[in-house]
Amino acid sequence: MAQTCCARLPNPSVKISAVTPSIRLLALDIDGTLLNPQFQISPTDMRALRRAHSQGIEIVVVTGRRHTFALPIVEQLGFDLWVISSNGAITRSLSGETFHRDLLPAETCRELCTSMIEFRGNTVLTFDTEAKGAIVLEHMNELNSSIQRWLEKNLQYIDFVIPIEESLTSNPVQAMFCGQIARMQRAQAALAASGLDITVLRTEYVERDLSIVDVLNQGCSKGHALERWAKYRGIAREQVMAIGDNYNDIEMLAFAGVPFIMGNASEELRCNGWAVTLSNDQNGVAAAIEQVLGVRTP
Repeated sequence: MAQTCCARLPNPSVKISAVTPSIRLLALDIDGTLLNPQFQISPTDMRALRRAHSQGIEIVVVTGRRHTFALPIVEQLGFDLWVISSNGAITRSLSGETFHRDLLPAETCRELCTSMIEFRGNTVLTFDTEAKGAIVLEHMNELNSSIQRWLEKNLQYIDFVIPIEESLTSNPVQAMFCGQIARMQRAQAALAASGLDITVLRTEYVERDLSIVDVLNQGCSKGHALERWAKYRGIAREQVMAIGDNYNDIEMLAFAGVPFIMGNASEELRCNGWAVTLSNDQNGVAAAIEQVLGVRTP
């Protein structure tokens, strides 16, 4: 349920305090953050990230996308880095080395499919493979209008299985439900009533009337994965900066010592008092980096 905004929107022009600890790790969302409305990385944001990297700041991309679907975007940055994908389920390098996987148990997913039969046409399962069958659904009838672009770009990985439970010969990365916001709100209510031991995360794009509800293993999120990675790298949370824009970024932003939300961020994120940078059509990533790290981009 939506909450009433409880904090005043910070002014993007206000500088972060000079006592901010030295940032060693920058966690960055893709859609709505790194990508502008044309689904591109702006030259200004690109230069800012490359300069931050050249100054010794570790960049980690943290996204709801599957690892394979994130790669064409991440590789444009031009330097080596790790990717936390599928909302925290997979942490993997660009070269394919896996640090951690947090998969949804197949039996839990089978129970999920049974309890969510009303939303069968909105259901997508993903698996940790690079081949056909990485994405499984029964049909596209109820998905084409909401995520057509995504379906087209992932067509080579899609397999159709009826009933979808028969694809569960191994643990999936996650299940997700995609559709109009009002319908997905009903799906969220059904998930809350299911009693299953799962994590439910949502991503909403109001202008497209699109909601994506991700179901992952209990305790799996961008925030948990980022915390795990920072601990492994010996980096204190006070030295972690994070930039995001949507509901599935909340745990990541809550963990980071220096959280930023985009100017185009979802309304409910503004209730947390986090600093607000410019929007993704105004080089908001570069603006946040300059504000905190002093990395000026021409």
